[in-house]
Amino acid sequence: MDDFSTEALRRLPLAEAALRVWAYVLNQTFLGQVYERHRGRSYEKILTFPVLVYLIANALLHYRGSGRRSFEEGIEDGTLETSVAAAFRKLRRLPVSLSMGFLTDCTIRLMELFPAIAAVDIPESLTALEPVILDGKAIKRVAKRLKALRGVKGGVLGGRALVAMRLRMGLAVAMHVHPDGHVNDVRFVPDLLPRIRAVVPGPRIFLGDRQFCCLNHMRLYVAEEDHFLIRYHPKVGFSRDRQCPVRTGVDSEGRSYREEWGWLGRETHKDRRYVRQITLLRPKEEPVIVVTDLLDADRYSAKDLLNLYLCRWGIERVFQQVTEVFGLQGLIGSSPEATLFQFSFCLVLYNILQVVRAYVAQGSNHSVAEVSTEKLFVDVQNQLIAWNELIGPAETVKFIQPLDLKQTCARLRQLLGKAWTDIWKKAPSKKRPPPQHSGKRSHVSAYRVLLEARERSKKIKRSADQ
Repeated sequence: MDDFSTEALRRLPLAEAALRVWAYVLNQTFLGQVYERHRGRSYEKILTFPVLVYLIANALLHYRGSGRRSFEEGIEDGTLETSVAAAFRKLRRLPVSLSMGFLTDCTIRLMELFPAIAAVDIPESLTALEPVILDGKAIKRVAKRLKALRGVKGGVLGGRALVAMRLRMGLAVAMHVHPDGHVNDVRFVPDLLPRIRAVVPGPRIFLGDRQFCCLNHMRLYVAEEDHFLIRYHPKVGFSRDRQCPVRTGVDSEGRSYREEWGWLGRETHKDRRYVRQITLLRPKEEPVIVVTDLLDADRYSAKDLLNLYLCRWGIERVFQQVTEVFGLQGLIGSSPEATLFQFSFCLVLYNILQVVRAYVAQGSNHSVAEVSTEKLFVDVQNQLIAWNELIGPAETVKFIQPLDLKQTCARLRQLLGKAWTDIWKKAPSKKRPPPQHSGKRSHVSAYRVLLEARERSKKIKRSADQ
């Protein structure tokens, strides 16, 4: 490597850090193993899964989500040994099991790299628990490129995912998906919880919005000595225990709350459960009512539980950043399966950036919360583009040699220990008024439209054969 390349590398620490994390997590051997574990009935011929992953990363990080541009460049430099159309077809047919396995397997390796610093501080009385946030996401803005989708009125939905976020690290750790964007993601809870327990150490506490206040799922939340903190839904019903006095207090912002004990569900329901209900009163806003199986108010204070529940909004910010920052607004593929894989891929990119962000915070004696994900990503992306222009792929492969876990962590600390700039400091949060929507936009599910098109095609073929 000549002096120019050496000096260029010295000035691009973020790019090297991102590539080091990428090399540790997404090397070809590992990607091949992920594909074999989760490929289902799919198979490889000329275009392999590691090559497809590289091309999608190139599209998202360098070409603002343009798959065609990335595929064409891949053909030009010899990376892609087939046609652009074949690459799109490969993406369109990826099984949903691969999308789920890709996120979890990559995140397991990323958690090994995560430094000894918390992305979110857990309230004192709850530090022994591992908070996991549950929330659903429908993939929107699917392009109407497929023949069956052309002429469809309104927006088109891709697949739907129920995602789990490990709050302490700020990482999306697992998801369960379905190609139909109109399905209710709450039904995925029984499928997702075993995936979470396989990768997140216990005891865990599951946080969810009111849609997760389902009596049938409460017994699943508390399995393996886990717990739940769920927003209450009036449809479930709550009967207060008259023998337990109501307790009151104020939260960290001076707002009043009250605590009650009682039963969720009617007496005849087989999953009726005794819980603790905490109601936070908010002036001029709807009260926040949560229920939990942590019944001991002296050991687990209501103030700490309310502060923890308010962290649930963190997963909403993840979805927003994944959509706006990591390229989910420009979907590469048009099939539900392709949209779900891109969503999984964007979550992995988000997790990689969270690891880089944590090392930046650790080296500068800032909290992770002070580092802006959006601002940091802009500089990471710019440095990666500069790296790509100044240093060829062959030199990159020679320079970014695979390192083991200990060596990778040491190199990240060396690169990012003094990389801090005040530009990355997060702006103070501002309370904004809720968005005003001019009207409700209708959406159709790409999965259902394509299913109906296939059924029509079969009927026409049967009629022609008769």
